[in-house]
Amino acid sequence: MAALAKLKGQPAPAGQPHPANDRGQSTEGSARALLRFITCGSVDDGKSTLIGRILYEAGAVFDDQLTALDNDSRKFGTQGAAPDFALLVDGLSAEREQGITIDVAYRYFSTDQRSFIVADTPGHEQYTRNMATGASTADLAIILIDARKGLLPQTRRHSFIVSLMGVRHVVVAVNKMDLVGYDQAVFRQIEQDYRNAVAGLGFASIDFVPVSARDGENVTSLSRLTPWYRGPALLPLLESVVVVAEAEVEAGFALPVQWVNRPDLDFRGFAGTIARGRLRVGDVVAALPSGRRSTIARILASSGDVSQASAGQSVTVTLADEIDISRGDVIASVMQSPVVKQELQARLLWTGEAALREGGEFILKLATASANAQIVRLHHSVDIESYAEAPAQSLAMNGIGLATLTLDRQLAVLDYTSSRELGGFILIDRLSNQTVAFGFVETRANKSNERLAKGPSTAGRTVLRLVGWRGAQERRAWFEAASWRLASGWVVFAAVALSTGQLGLAAALGLGDIALRPLLKGLHARLWTRRAPPALYDGAGI
Repeated sequence: MAALAKLKGQPAPAGQPHPANDRGQSTEGSARALLRFITCGSVDDGKSTLIGRILYEAGAVFDDQLTALDNDSRKFGTQGAAPDFALLVDGLSAEREQGITIDVAYRYFSTDQRSFIVADTPGHEQYTRNMATGASTADLAIILIDARKGLLPQTRRHSFIVSLMGVRHVVVAVNKMDLVGYDQAVFRQIEQDYRNAVAGLGFASIDFVPVSARDGENVTSLSRLTPWYRGPALLPLLESVVVVAEAEVEAGFALPVQWVNRPDLDFRGFAGTIARGRLRVGDVVAALPSGRRSTIARILASSGDVSQASAGQSVTVTLADEIDISRGDVIASVMQSPVVKQELQARLLWTGEAALREGGEFILKLATASANAQIVRLHHSVDIESYAEAPAQSLAMNGIGLATLTLDRQLAVLDYTSSRELGGFILIDRLSNQTVAFGFVETRANKSNERLAKGPSTAGRTVLRLVGWRGAQERRAWFEAASWRLASGWVVFAAVALSTGQLGLAAALGLGDIALRPLLKGLHARLWTRRAPPALYDGAGI
């Protein structure tokens, strides 16, 4: 522990570090709000180093871990004789060999003011799906930016993803300020560039902190090397952030049923975790998607019968009436209840290696419900550089777009901005059983596309039905078929006109070719379809 002992002996501006088991007083039992946050950004921006430094400065590293860190730093470290704090978080052998983060690493630590759960996520584009998993439960995101490089494509992608995931509080840590001489102009330029880039993502708060994760500058206390910075250090800023739990104050109640508890003939309860709102004994509720109504007879928590329960609590409820309810159904308040839909329009973050295309069939899991889903239309994709929407026929890995899905059963859903539990889902490949997409239900997109579907007039709607939407596959196919028919008809017209000299006959045969060719093609396809052998059908011979 020579390197660590030497570091601990220095009067570092970040404060005097100490092992976790050497704390002077116990803080168990104190009431501190829990903050879940995520670190994200591009490769080598210093995410793991920052988290390791915070854990070290906050006293969340034990003596045996300090000894292991000293040994691992000499073996795997990238800081020479100094400790490599990234090794406190990067535990996989592949991560240590390559010096990158691959899997999501969760760490718990606390201060006198607050408790924290941090998810250190990978910055490499190949592991974007892991980053999205870490962001799905976060209240706040720390976006790291290398002061030398500024904004990178992965910085923009991660910012867009955390906004999709419902994270509304962002702290931008401009790291490696020591490598640019703690230049204020560099910091201000990055601040301006980032604000301009994410202006339309709807973040409630964006704070900027100049840091050096390696040296601990502005991590737990203000650094003397940045006298021009007037804000708080990173950890005090995290301790002071106020995150409003919107689900707890909403009037609408929703409980996705996870399990029907039937221990004997006299008890039938419905167990699950409350997704939003507050429930009380005697409240009138509806079972979705059936719509049958009843009232709450009992609410059972871990401590026994209670009179009320709120979002985040795991409870079992009983109803005054016998209603057929099973796993995947939702017990909800009559007012402000989820909507029941069999067709969803949602933003998709595609994580599958094979590209997403229209017509793909998947298993959809939303809250406690599962359904078979098909992609019937891909409306557009999102350009990760400008966040602009553009027509698309497919989504590549890590692509983001808006799609319409049809389900084989009705589900109770909410807009993702209203409820993560009832507005977020995943798509699973039916063959490989791999998660290939994160989905976010958007009722605003539903309304927008309904207006587009109506069109400006009856003639406009007729044209859209014939040729398809702009950028859609059906429109391309329509124009391709139309151009081929016109070209074929023109060839027939020219051949007859040159050989006979009769323009009227040539025009009649040319028009006849345009009209008869698709009819003959359809008849030919129908005859061959009827004669197809049974072995060509799905499931034949099983």
